[in-house]
Amino acid sequence: MASINQNRYPDRLPDFLNLGVWLRILLIVTFLSFVAVVLRTDEWRKVVEDFSIASLRVQPTLVLCLVALSVTSPWLQRFDYRWGVAAVFAIVTGITVLAHRVGADILDVEPGPLDRPLFIAWIATALVLFYFFLRSRALSPALTEARLQALQARIRPHFLFNSINAVLSLVRAEPKRAEAALEDMADLFRVLMADNRDLAPLADEVQLCRQYLDLEQLRLGDRLRIEWHVDNMPRDAMVPPLVLQPLLENAVYHGIEPSPDPGVVSINIYQIRGEVHIVLRNPYRKEGRHHAGNKMALGNIRERLALHFDAEGRLESRVEDNTYVVHIRVPYVNEKTPGEQP
Repeated sequence: MASINQNRYPDRLPDFLNLGVWLRILLIVTFLSFVAVVLRTDEWRKVVEDFSIASLRVQPTLVLCLVALSVTSPWLQRFDYRWGVAAVFAIVTGITVLAHRVGADILDVEPGPLDRPLFIAWIATALVLFYFFLRSRALSPALTEARLQALQARIRPHFLFNSINAVLSLVRAEPKRAEAALEDMADLFRVLMADNRDLAPLADEVQLCRQYLDLEQLRLGDRLRIEWHVDNMPRDAMVPPLVLQPLLENAVYHGIEPSPDPGVVSINIYQIRGEVHIVLRNPYRKEGRHHAGNKMALGNIRERLALHFDAEGRLESRVEDNTYVVHIRVPYVNEKTPGEQP
C-alpha cells in the first residue's frame, strides 16, 4: 500500500450548496436556539412556547442566509480561507439587517435595536464555522486517504482472483486469447494501483468496467449478457474511483454464476438536472447468500460517497421481482466545479 501523505490541505469553507451542509447548519442553529431558550426561561412549562417563538424569529433569517451563501458558494470557494470567513460574516450581517427591517415592515411595527439580533447571528456564525473547521481537520487528507485505501484494498483481491480465474480457463484451449487477456489485466491493474484518493472522470470508470466485463465474458461466454445505456452519460462527471466495478463484480458473482441460464447485467447512466444517476440491474437469486455477499461492496461504496459528497451521495438497493437493483445518485461536478467534497 502506498505511504500516506501527511500533508494537510489548506483550510476552506464548507460547500454551502451541499445538502449535508445545510442540514448540519440547521441542526446546529436550532440546537443553539433551544439552549438559549432553556437558559433564559425560569419555568420548564414555558420552554416549548418560548422555543416556538424563538424559532419563528430565527428560522426565516437562517434560511435566507443559507440561500445567499448557496448562491455565492462558488465565489466564496475561490477566496483565501480568512477572506472567505470575513465574506460569510458580511453576508450574514447583511441578511440579518435586511430581515430585521423587512420583518418590522411586514408586522407594521417599529424595528427594535439591532445589537441583539446581530450578536446572536455572529455567535451562531462563529460556532458553525468552527464546527466545520474542526470537521475538515477530522477528515484531513491523511485520514481520508487511509480510509479510502483500506476500502480499496478489500476490493482488489476479489477483482484479482476473478480475473486470474478467467485467464486460467483459456490458457490451454486458447493461449493467444489468454495472452491478450493478461495484457488487459496489466492495463486494469495499472489503473487500480494508481493513487485513487481523488475523484475521477466517469468515462474512465466506465472504461475500467468494460475491460473488467470483457474478462468475465471470456470465462462465462454467452451466459453473461451486458446492456450499456450510456447515451445520456455526462462523461466529464467526477465520481469516486471503483464506484461501479465492485457492484458489477457482485452482479456477476451472485446474479450470473449460480445459474446455467443466460443472464443480463444492465448499466444505465444518465444525468437529470444537477444529479448523475447510475442504475445497475442483475438477476436476483433467492437461494444462496445474495444479500450477505453484497454487503461489503455496498458498505464500501456508501462510505466513499459520504466522504466525497456528504449527504448528496446516496446508494439505494432493492429487489424488483427477480431483479436486484442498485441506484447511485451523486451531484454533478466536473474538474471546473469548485467546492466539491474532499
